[in-house]
Amino acid sequence: MTLSSSFAGPGRPGIPPLEVRLLRNGIVESRHRVHAVVCDQRGRVLMRAGDPQQLSFVRSALKPFQATVFVGSGAADRMGAGERGLAIACASHAGTAQQAREAFKLLWGAELDTEDLQCPTPAGGSSPLQHNCSGKHAAFLAACRQMHWPLESYLQSDHPLQQAVIKRVGELLGLPGAELISARDDCGAPTLQLQLAQMALLYAHLGGGEQADLERLSRAMLAHPELIAGEGEFDTEVMRLGHGQVLSKGGAEGIQCLSRVGEGMGVAIKVDDGARRAKQAVALHLLEQLEWLTPTTLVELRQRYLAPADHLRLEVIGELRFDGARS
Repeated sequence: MTLSSSFAGPGRPGIPPLEVRLLRNGIVESRHRVHAVVCDQRGRVLMRAGDPQQLSFVRSALKPFQATVFVGSGAADRMGAGERGLAIACASHAGTAQQAREAFKLLWGAELDTEDLQCPTPAGGSSPLQHNCSGKHAAFLAACRQMHWPLESYLQSDHPLQQAVIKRVGELLGLPGAELISARDDCGAPTLQLQLAQMALLYAHLGGGEQADLERLSRAMLAHPELIAGEGEFDTEVMRLGHGQVLSKGGAEGIQCLSRVGEGMGVAIKVDDGARRAKQAVALHLLEQLEWLTPTTLVELRQRYLAPADHLRLEVIGELRFDGARS
């Protein structure tokens, strides 16, 4: 389903972006401008703050959709990957021994070696398995093995694997994949430039439960949030404390996406200056406004992410408004 006609034209004025402020002993020290949008599975922009047409690379928030080829090719079932294998395929993990082991299991199940991975070895690490994208890369390679596609060129944008990813994303957005613009992500794989509302639409589908491949992936993410990021990391803690109700997946340069399971609504956030602290502050602000988490859960998450030190505090100014509202 394409984005609604009310959204497809020039952006409606009058709904300002959100502002995140860092306060030092109560005095404003820094400000971040943030755009946010809520979409349903039909592509309708329901609520927003700022510009829903803001273009940005989706970065690691694309991973669940890149993993659809791992599922759709039959590779995940053939090797018996299970929910842990699907979760690590969607992960931006911390490179712990447990997480690296799960990525290795995908390679082992597809009769592949660590040397086949083309993600870099992280600074201070000893293996590409410790790279935060190793699960995605292992799933890419397993899909290539299943489909008898070349392994050496699996990161090239014209490779059948990457074309399959683009085709699936295009299907979910209701447009030809050829219209999507790609660029190299830091791990070497292609990422996509999307409008913020398109990211929200993808996440409306991810949590909507109507697409079999996405339902399997979302269920795996919620079953094993510890694999998606890591202990104490934002996405892991939101999903763990959300008791299986909220999907959370961030990307670099201020991208954060959320979905409420079973409701067919997705949220996408973009911080203009790319600050991680700002996207997390806004995510919690919106989770409160949308009533997707309990007050008790929000208190715990705020303590973790909005007060980095006793003398520092983050606050969010503004709120989502229904599309078409005027300030």
